[in-house]
Amino acid sequence: MRIVLVHPTGSNWVPGKNDVTAVANRMAPLGLLSIAAYLEQEGHEVSVVDCLGPGGGPKNNDAHAQRILQKGPHMVGFSATTSGFLDGYDLAVRIKARRPHVKTVFGGVHISALGATLLNGYEAIDYLCMGEGEVTLAELASGKNPAHVNGLVWRDEGQAIRNPPRSQMPDLDDLPFPSYEKLKGFPKGYNLPLFSYINTPGATMVTSRGCPYQCSFCDRSVFSRGYRYNSAAYVYAHAAYLKRRFGVRHINIYDDLFTAHRNRITEFCSLLVSKPLDMQFNCAVRVGHCDDELLEMLKSAGFLQLSLGIETGDESQMAVHKPGVRLEAVRDTVRRIQEKGLRAKGLFMVGLPGETVESIQKTTAFALSLGLDDMNMSKFTPFHGAPLWASIRDQGSLDEDWRKMNCLNFVFIPRSIDSRETLEQLYNQHVKRFYTDPAWRRRFRSRLWEHRRSLIYFVRHLPSFLSARRNFEPEKF
Repeated sequence: MRIVLVHPTGSNWVPGKNDVTAVANRMAPLGLLSIAAYLEQEGHEVSVVDCLGPGGGPKNNDAHAQRILQKGPHMVGFSATTSGFLDGYDLAVRIKARRPHVKTVFGGVHISALGATLLNGYEAIDYLCMGEGEVTLAELASGKNPAHVNGLVWRDEGQAIRNPPRSQMPDLDDLPFPSYEKLKGFPKGYNLPLFSYINTPGATMVTSRGCPYQCSFCDRSVFSRGYRYNSAAYVYAHAAYLKRRFGVRHINIYDDLFTAHRNRITEFCSLLVSKPLDMQFNCAVRVGHCDDELLEMLKSAGFLQLSLGIETGDESQMAVHKPGVRLEAVRDTVRRIQEKGLRAKGLFMVGLPGETVESIQKTTAFALSLGLDDMNMSKFTPFHGAPLWASIRDQGSLDEDWRKMNCLNFVFIPRSIDSRETLEQLYNQHVKRFYTDPAWRRRFRSRLWEHRRSLIYFVRHLPSFLSARRNFEPEKF
């Protein structure tokens, strides 16, 4: 069967503003590439259309639909986030209007969270893929009766039918490496966040699925709370493949919690030390999974930057939204990361339920006190599959506009905050204070030579970055 897998453009910015997110950080659609590799292994002809990819052009769904149909698909699969779902559906409508016989399948976190209800309101969708997509799509593409495909939601005489859930794949090492070659010119055009790397080109990798923890804001619709991972040997071979096939020299590992399984990390680092790949890595760690011995291993293996999900600088907010983590433990972890010669990046979130002006100000002060090498502040967005979704409307006002639900817009206003404008002002103040802090600027200047490739990229795309700055911080720095 000929199958086209599609990453829709989606709504990745602020309404009324130019979308420049892909210039700052364009990530390969790893989920689709994994499914593509598996389907090809099963004998199908697969193409990937990344509407957000380099050369994708402006948001023009008519052109994207034509690009998809030119490949002559029998089936088109869409990976949909909440903010990207409506854009994907618009593509499905256009495809059905021209070739009604083409089957359309939607999967991803938004679909897995909402389920069968989506078939009732969106007639251009033939199937929903709940949870992991590799085996479900392979069985459907093989011609198996939809009634017998676990993990599938489908229509029978106009009624939505939800089949039994699909068991999760027990061994992720059985999966082939993602089909990066489906992305024209890869890795060119798929850029890592500025100043997060020294060497280029860069790429991204996911080496596990799920997370053993349950933060209030995390959507676990696809992988639930289970934690499965590739073996150390598989991860090493995957990195070696990226180096050999594409010349990659820096990898961002986007696992929710890369270091959860200690023995795996020990073996992986040992492989990198004994058989160096001349690569560097970034990953995320969690307080409680970050002792000195682990940090030393990561440093010796070529890791450059570790990200910590800190979220808030208010202890009471931390207890509600990230139970088990204490502010002093965060401070100690950042200190030890930097003492081992690694960079520490803090990940924060503003506007969570229970947030107040004072709690946001505490977060800003805490972030500054940590002496971080970098930080990211997202705008809290409630998602259907997150634990706090059930009570979200009781804790503030929600504008459930899916296009805006991308962590770049304040769609939720906590009860204790008087307006969206107040949240925007506090957010802008946080960003401004962090990047104008004299201590941070000294650290940045000391690494100018290391950052030379990022600086060259920045200059080449200066108009876009200036536009982004105006969108988020209208005041002069």
